[in-house]
Amino acid sequence: MYPVFLSDAERTFIWDGVEVNLRCDGRKRSDYRPMELETDVVTHANGSARLRLANTDILVGVKTEIDVPLAESPNMGKIEFFVDCSANATPAFEGRGGEDLANEICSTLLKSYNILPLEELCIVPEFSCWKLYVDILILECGGNLYDAVSLAVKAALHNLRIPRVTGKYIDGANVDLQLSDDLFDCWKIDVSKAPCLVTLCKIGEFLIVDPTVEEEACSSGSIVVSVTEKGLLTGIVKIGEGSFHQKAICEAVKLACSIGIKLNETIGSSLKLEEDLASHKDRCGFLK
Repeated sequence: MYPVFLSDAERTFIWDGVEVNLRCDGRKRSDYRPMELETDVVTHANGSARLRLANTDILVGVKTEIDVPLAESPNMGKIEFFVDCSANATPAFEGRGGEDLANEICSTLLKSYNILPLEELCIVPEFSCWKLYVDILILECGGNLYDAVSLAVKAALHNLRIPRVTGKYIDGANVDLQLSDDLFDCWKIDVSKAPCLVTLCKIGEFLIVDPTVEEEACSSGSIVVSVTEKGLLTGIVKIGEGSFHQKAICEAVKLACSIGIKLNETIGSSLKLEEDLASHKDRCGFLK
């Protein structure tokens, strides 16, 4: 993904650690690093989140816009992903160095999120719908970008507030849209089906989750699996130059499914707790 130069001794140390199920930072092969998640961090966005996974730092903002539905899906809304690889994240992103990685992440997210209920974004069939722009900024690279991005995107969509808009037909050819006068009259899209990406990195004969940049440099290849909270697989992508045996792929998918369910449960409970705490805060103005 981006170059990391290791000596032969460092590579051997990482390989031997993975073999005995004791990685360099003390984790086991199936353990994630500590995460920090914040929502509603960008004031000018309809929804936002920031995720820190060890040294990996991701910022996501979601904006809404009224658009015309596609002809092949007249009763559905739209969603687009944009990834910006900041040059401050790693020197490899200078110039157009992160463009290929950004396109790969966008493509993976778009395929994985085909399960999202876009019907909820329809305002008037064939005439108007909501379009979601999901802007992803990679601030720092510490490994495992796919998983970190997916978690931040799910949190930002959970934080998304869409203004209440009603529409009615006029003369059968035009549509009159009316925006609610209440600034706080918003609704939220159901993101319970939104998947999380689980990256399984192959080092030697073993698979590890949440790899660091050093572990990624020692890997022959990785599999990224998109898993919902119910264990439904919505996409599988292979990255890297190495190959996987059919049996290894089946084992990887099974492992990713079990880890993905737990990952969805963890982030879901965290988002619900944060939402409950926010709902108990009294809203007051400067006159109070």
